[in-house]
Amino acid sequence: MSKILITGGTGYIGSHTVVELMESGYDVVIVDNLSNSTTAPLEGIKRITGRKPEFVEADCSDLGQMRALFERYPQIRSVIHFAALKAVGESVEKPLDYYRNNILSVINLLELLGKRGGNFVFSSSCTVYGQPDILPVTEESPIKKALSPYGNTKRIAENIIEDTVAAMGNINAIALRYFNPIGAHPSAEIGEYPVGKPDNLIPFITQTVRGIWEKLQIFGSDYNTPDGTAIRDYFHVVDLAKAHVVALERLLEDKNRKPYEVFNVGAGRGITVLEIVNTFERVTGQKVNYEFTRRRAGDIEKVWADTTLAEKELGWRAEKTLEEALLSAWKWEERLLRRKGKGKGKGKRDNEH
Repeated sequence: MSKILITGGTGYIGSHTVVELMESGYDVVIVDNLSNSTTAPLEGIKRITGRKPEFVEADCSDLGQMRALFERYPQIRSVIHFAALKAVGESVEKPLDYYRNNILSVINLLELLGKRGGNFVFSSSCTVYGQPDILPVTEESPIKKALSPYGNTKRIAENIIEDTVAAMGNINAIALRYFNPIGAHPSAEIGEYPVGKPDNLIPFITQTVRGIWEKLQIFGSDYNTPDGTAIRDYFHVVDLAKAHVVALERLLEDKNRKPYEVFNVGAGRGITVLEIVNTFERVTGQKVNYEFTRRRAGDIEKVWADTTLAEKELGWRAEKTLEEALLSAWKWEERLLRRKGKGKGKGKRDNEH
C-alpha cells in the first residue's frame, strides 16, 4: 500500500492535515525535525483517529537523512510538504537560515520523489503576492517582489517546483497558497502550540489571556484600513487541512488539468487585526490586554483571497465561521492551561502566515 509522506507533520497545519488524511483512510508517515514543534501531537492524533501515525525525526534540508527515509519507505509516492521556517519578522533578521532550510528542503524532496515519480502538494503562502494592487487576490494576480525573505522562499520554491515538474515529467504538483489559518481541532486534542514565542496572532491572543505574556502588541495602527490595523484573510485550520486532502485526491485520481497547478485557500474576506481581537473577546468572554506599536518590517498592509478557482476545480471552500475558529482556539488554550499552569512574560506576534 502506498504511503503519504507529511513533512512538518507534528506542526500546526501538518497535524490537522494528518488527522483529515487518516480519517479519510490514508496511510501516512510524518517527518519532522521538531525545531518548532514537539511529538505531543502524535498522541493527540491517536486520540482523535484511534491510530498513532508513523513518525521519523529528520531534517528535510539534509539530503542524506531524506535519502535514508525514502529508502526506508519505498511505498512513498506522494508528499505533502509543510516543513519550513515561517516567521516573517525572524526571516528579515535571519535570511540565510530561511533560504537554507526552506529551499533545500524542496530541492531534496523533489529530487528523491523524482526517482520514483509521484505527487507533490506544497504549502505555499499568500505572501507571494506581496502587497496586491487589486483585491481580492486571484491566482492570476502578479507575483510581486516579496516583502520578506520568508515570502521570497515561497516564491522561489514555487518556481523550483514548476520547473522541476516540467523537466522530470513524472511528478504532478499542486501549490496551495494559504491565507491565514486559525483555530484548533474541535476535540481540542491538537491545536497551535508554537515552541517559544508565537509568530501568529491567535496563539498570542490566547496566551496573553492565559497570562503567559503581559500584553499583545499589534504592529501598526495607521494602515489605510477601517480601523488602522492590518487586514488578513482568517479561516479555520480544519478547512485548510481538508483542502490538502482534496488537492491530493485530485492528483491521485488524475483530475488535474496541468502537471502543476496553484490554488488560493482562504475565507475570501478580509478582517482587521483589531476585529479579530474584538470578536475573540465577544465570543469567549475573555478580555485581551493589548497595545499598538509601530509597523514591522516585512508586513503587508492588506490581503485577502478570491477562492473561486478552488471552489470550481477542487470543490473546496471554507465552511467554518470565524466565531467557530476563535472558540476552538480558546478551547485548545484552556486545555493547555489545565495541563501547564500559568506564567508571565511579554512578547510579540506575527501578522501573517
